[in-house]
Amino acid sequence: MTNINKHAPGSFCWIELGTTDQEAAKNFYTQFFGWSVNDVLVGPNDLYSMFQLEARDVGAAYTLRPEQRAQGAPPHWMVYIAVESADDTAKKAAALGANILVHPFNVSDVGRMAVIQDPTGPVFSVWQAGKHIGMRIAGVDGTFAWAALTTPAIERAKQFYSSLFGWTIAAIDPDPTPHLRISNGEQPIGAITPLPPQHDPEVPPHWLVYFEVSDCEAAAAKAERLTAKFHLRPTVIPHVGRVAILSDPEGAAFALVQSDLHL
Repeated sequence: MTNINKHAPGSFCWIELGTTDQEAAKNFYTQFFGWSVNDVLVGPNDLYSMFQLEARDVGAAYTLRPEQRAQGAPPHWMVYIAVESADDTAKKAAALGANILVHPFNVSDVGRMAVIQDPTGPVFSVWQAGKHIGMRIAGVDGTFAWAALTTPAIERAKQFYSSLFGWTIAAIDPDPTPHLRISNGEQPIGAITPLPPQHDPEVPPHWLVYFEVSDCEAAAAKAERLTAKFHLRPTVIPHVGRVAILSDPEGAAFALVQSDLHL
């Protein structure tokens, strides 16, 4: 287990579930990962559910707002990337061809953020920490492991993210597939993968959150008992480990990784 007290710029620092049924989501993830929940009132009728392991934050959930649902936003996990300045990063992202969906704003005194759509379609957020640094625990079952970007334009995505965050994005030698490894400094943090030729047109380009598990087969069986839907049953992926991809009962996709062969 690793306790986290600071996130380096360019690292994934937070994950957030937007869902259509917050209570059902809390029920699923607390049973599945053993998370506890700390509900924080953020509006007259709005709760922000902070998920925790060992009394340390691992992520959060909220109910999708009416305007998000009107725009067709499905339940989803959002990745947040640590930055020194949300304003500077948003400005640079726009210059690199991104669409700034939500311009930088303060989240009370806990931080400052922006929501950005990269030039190839996927959406992510940036986080300039105030009182809240983000995830505070890693390396145990139920914690964030890494994230994978699925995009129709790998080279364009590579150019954008390497320019924006200084990531090193390169082929996984000697992997013959077009998958690319993302490293922030010396630390591998994720991957970029192409949209499959026969991909579901209802699944847009996206970031996918991977959670650490010590036994992917057992975790997958537990998820199925809790009525999760599988997109990929446990499968060994070279240079990654044993992976499963699924959706929670409300439809938010996520993945499990048993990282015997981690990135």
